[in-house]
Amino acid sequence: MNDMFAFSQPYLALAPMQAITDLPFMRVMQQFGGPDYFVTEYFRVHEHYHLEKKILASIVDNDTGRPVFAQMIGQDIDALVRNAKDLMNYPVAGVDLNLGCPAPVVCRKDAGGGLLRTPARVDEILGRLRDAIDGKFTVKTRIGYTSHDEFEQLLEIFNRHELDLLTIHGRTVLERYQTPVHDDCVRRAVEVMDCPVIANGNVVDVTTARGYLQKTGAAGLMIGRGAIRSPWVFEQIRQDLAGQPIKQVKRSDLLEYIQLLYDAIAADPFIDFDPNKHVQRMKKYLSYMAQGVDEEFEFQIRRAKQPAEFFAICERHLANDQLVPQLPPENSKLFCGFNELAEQ
Repeated sequence: MNDMFAFSQPYLALAPMQAITDLPFMRVMQQFGGPDYFVTEYFRVHEHYHLEKKILASIVDNDTGRPVFAQMIGQDIDALVRNAKDLMNYPVAGVDLNLGCPAPVVCRKDAGGGLLRTPARVDEILGRLRDAIDGKFTVKTRIGYTSHDEFEQLLEIFNRHELDLLTIHGRTVLERYQTPVHDDCVRRAVEVMDCPVIANGNVVDVTTARGYLQKTGAAGLMIGRGAIRSPWVFEQIRQDLAGQPIKQVKRSDLLEYIQLLYDAIAADPFIDFDPNKHVQRMKKYLSYMAQGVDEEFEFQIRRAKQPAEFFAICERHLANDQLVPQLPPENSKLFCGFNELAEQ
């Protein structure tokens, strides 16, 4: 079993994002330096659930050389226990429970962030899983469902169950992605938890990474949307911590990233490749990458339908040495509130 704790602090992780962080995406991230460890897309556990082959592939076929944690989501305790035991038969670094997903379809089923409305249920699930998992058991959570005032009770529950790692997205479920993070809550967790605490949310570059670490004292950072936009962010953070020159990303670098990702996803054996559908698939990634490049690029790429058109637009806007803006636009639909982390 791989041991993430072989890495020196601060740990850097790629946040699990459904329909994003599959094996092809992990492989591309690693080509740019990548995180210290990965977390799978969540296994959506229910009574009759069996582990999905596509998500399992990101564990058993993973050739990045990095540890991989298997994440589960659900509220059926017996099913969670059964699948956690099944996962221990694979080369996982540990099993992670998702207590943070804010998607309404998930919360309506009292899973993910929806579980935070019933702390007693969280307590029971954590107890059963801790007893069942013969290895590392971690949790990814938000700081409450409605209000961050709920967080103190959650911390008491988390500390009862000998977690090996706690990752905290510093917003409530209802805040989704639209506010600054509550770095004071993450700092409180660092003070009281008996395990390492990882800070998540709003890290988009070196300055926000440095700010989040300084404000919280966290053992590391988990980065999601910021890593889709800039896979260089992990290596840039390492360079900053080591006092080394930080890579400046050019538009031509972004073009190379798009091509690598296009090819990696096209080769995924779990999809039936269709060129036009693949362009539509790429747009979910480009919606993050295009943030801050220029409005015309974003406008045109949204309307591309065929591969030739898609790459012609990319070449027209990105085949040059102009630097990509360090930060995405503040208060866009995808990136909000990150400037507060950059304030020292």
